[in-house]
Amino acid sequence: MNFYARRVTLPAITPLFLQKRVIKVYNEDDTSRALEVPSDITARDVCQLLILRNHCIDDHSWTLFEHLARIGIERTIEDHESVIGVQSSWGVETDDRLYFRKNYAKYEFFKKPLDFFPEHMVSISSETNGILNHSQLVQTFLSTSSCPEIHGFLHAKEQGKKTWKKIYFVLRRSGLYLSNKGTSKEPRHLQFVAEFSDSDVYTLLAGRKKYRAPTDYGFCIKHNKSGGARGLRLLCADEERSRTCWVTAIRLLKYGMQLYQNFIQPHRKQKVSPVRSISENSLVAMDFSGHQSRVIENPTEALSVAVEEGLSWRRKSCLRLNPQGGPSTQGSTSNLVLHRTHPWFHHKISRDEAHKLIAQQGLIDGVFLLRDSQSNPKTFVLSLCHAQKIKHFQIVPLEEDGELFFTLDDGHTRFIDLIQLVEFYQLNKGVLPCQLKHHCARIARIAL
Repeated sequence: MNFYARRVTLPAITPLFLQKRVIKVYNEDDTSRALEVPSDITARDVCQLLILRNHCIDDHSWTLFEHLARIGIERTIEDHESVIGVQSSWGVETDDRLYFRKNYAKYEFFKKPLDFFPEHMVSISSETNGILNHSQLVQTFLSTSSCPEIHGFLHAKEQGKKTWKKIYFVLRRSGLYLSNKGTSKEPRHLQFVAEFSDSDVYTLLAGRKKYRAPTDYGFCIKHNKSGGARGLRLLCADEERSRTCWVTAIRLLKYGMQLYQNFIQPHRKQKVSPVRSISENSLVAMDFSGHQSRVIENPTEALSVAVEEGLSWRRKSCLRLNPQGGPSTQGSTSNLVLHRTHPWFHHKISRDEAHKLIAQQGLIDGVFLLRDSQSNPKTFVLSLCHAQKIKHFQIVPLEEDGELFFTLDDGHTRFIDLIQLVEFYQLNKGVLPCQLKHHCARIARIAL
């Protein structure tokens, strides 16, 4: 009897990290880009890829967001998280999205912890004998032997009902608890609500409209395997600072030292000083106004010439934009046209929309935008974040000798256009509570 051996060739198995997936990421203006990425790609890697492809400036504030439109919630995807892992929890036919936009406050609590953790909401656990050193507040979150305790009243949506109830909550390393008896923290009065190993914290995008929340400062805890609104633990704070404290504390308790590693990683890469090119080192200031060109050696003179050239360019630009405009209308043309090309200007948005835009991109000192005034069509408004509160300053036009100027301080400091005004307050605090640091870019409106 003859036997014949048959060779069987098994298909090659591609390692997981070499497998490719296609993901779709939306930009601030609601345009999208499809990317072919490895299956193990992280949120930071996606951001770096989009920074290169979109020719963005990498200021370490670019962030990937998970946006779940159907249930109206959103969260920051941490830099180390797997993007494919995040998408694996989405439903098949949903409008869930990844968004690529700025979040200036992502790691701000490492720099200014006291701005994020009000003293009345924080106490130390018994493991450290009740001693709370606010200068080392974040370090205690990262330590395995100690943990600050976050406590305070929150509005909670009652399970299976449409009503909200104000309850005293306590956040510890072991999870979130509510008190069945006033503000008591005794173990017999504390009821377990959630822990965070398999859950994430999200902010509500339209809490009042969708969930009848009592305030605009809603957030929720969602289990990773929960796809609908029924599995959400809906909570609501009385003010933005309180919500920020709860959300930040939950992020720190969930990820601990990993968040700190995410924070310092991009700064490590910048320790090597960039090498300047030969052409850059050879640049000098020149004056071409006379019959013969000359090198400007005085730095003060070079600066004044540069400023004058900038102003001259603006006047010429205004004249090109309005050929019929005479000298007295050049300023008004600039006001109506030129500043609209800048990303910090938002045409015809309301006060509430300005609040939402700034809050979306991070409530840290210096986040700002300029907009048209709704109460007075001839004026503009500077909306600025300071101490986690958004303040509004009216920019008033002044006309003198046929020239139009703008001012924030009753004419003491005058500017020929809004561009010059913004540039000045980016360098000087002046009458404002802080300098303008981060412009709030335009974000497409998303219907919920």
